Amino acid sequence: MNIIIPMAGMGKRMRPHTLTTAKPLLPIAGKPIVQRLVEDIMHTSEETVEEIAFIISPAFGKAVEDSLIQIAESMGAKGRICYQETPLGTAHALLTAAESLKGHVLIAFADTLFKATFAIDTDKDAIVWTQRVADPSAFGVVRLGENGEILEFVEKPATFVSDQAIIGVYYFRDGERLRQELQRLIDENIMQKGEYFLTDAMDHMLQNGVKFYTDEVEEWLDCGNYSATVFTNQRMLELKHPQESLLHETAVVENSVIIQPCYLGKNVTVRNSVIGPHVSLEANATVSDSRLRNCIIGEGTILENVNLEASMLGKQVMLKEKPREWSLGDFSITA
Repeated sequence: MNIIIPMAGMGKRMRPHTLTTAKPLLPIAGKPIVQRLVEDIMHTSEETVEEIAFIISPAFGKAVEDSLIQIAESMGAKGRICYQETPLGTAHALLTAAESLKGHVLIAFADTLFKATFAIDTDKDAIVWTQRVADPSAFGVVRLGENGEILEFVEKPATFVSDQAIIGVYYFRDGERLRQELQRLIDENIMQKGEYFLTDAMDHMLQNGVKFYTDEVEEWLDCGNYSATVFTNQRMLELKHPQESLLHETAVVENSVIIQPCYLGKNVTVRNSVIGPHVSLEANATVSDSRLRNCIIGEGTILENVNLEASMLGKQVMLKEKPREWSLGDFSITA
């Protein structure tokens, strides 16, 4: 099986955190979002993954590309970098990974994380993962028949159709067929609001005999803005503790209390402080005389005499402040 991860968006809703770091590489409980996505799929799926194709913007740069290739190789798969130079929609993005659209294909958009078991029934033509939501009008949803087959894809329904929202993970048994359908959209210029959409390709496949089914995730975690990302960090810490080692052996904790679950990365130093619950301290962060709860603190950041909650700080931040909720990008300094 090949995995394709579209992630070419510039993450504008996550600014200032995405000004210097590509959104899928922002850390969640000590690992980049995209790495957690790949690991969770591969650890719960019985399919052997041969290749992982990352669809990115050329503006992301070589350092990001090297990081993505390393993530794939660490999971025993080949990494492939594909470029979407112009944001022309999900179908257009996927077609940039045409060489990977063969055999069994799983597509996962790098905007969200999940608690799920990706048990793939390879006898099915296609699977769309969903989550039941309270307000379906804000999402694309599926309408199901009595036998569990998908009858229709409906985008942001004004009247109730279904409460099963499409979350951005898809399986196709025939990657070549999907590639042909995506190419058809381009060749026939089938667009909506100036973009080519995967849903239009799936609609056409559905009308021409491809059988789609759903599978539900237990939990759907958003990384769309900083407050949602802080909550996702909280849930990931809860879900991964104590299965993962969340305290690096080089972390130094002096005269401090760590309230689990927390992540302390390489060479983190904590002195005279209370940390947790739900705090992630990235490598080389230093915290002294402070109280932190439910925060993501970036690499190399220095905190002194602060009281923070529900905050997200980037890399190399220096903060010496009164109690407050913060969202600060990389290299910020306050005093």
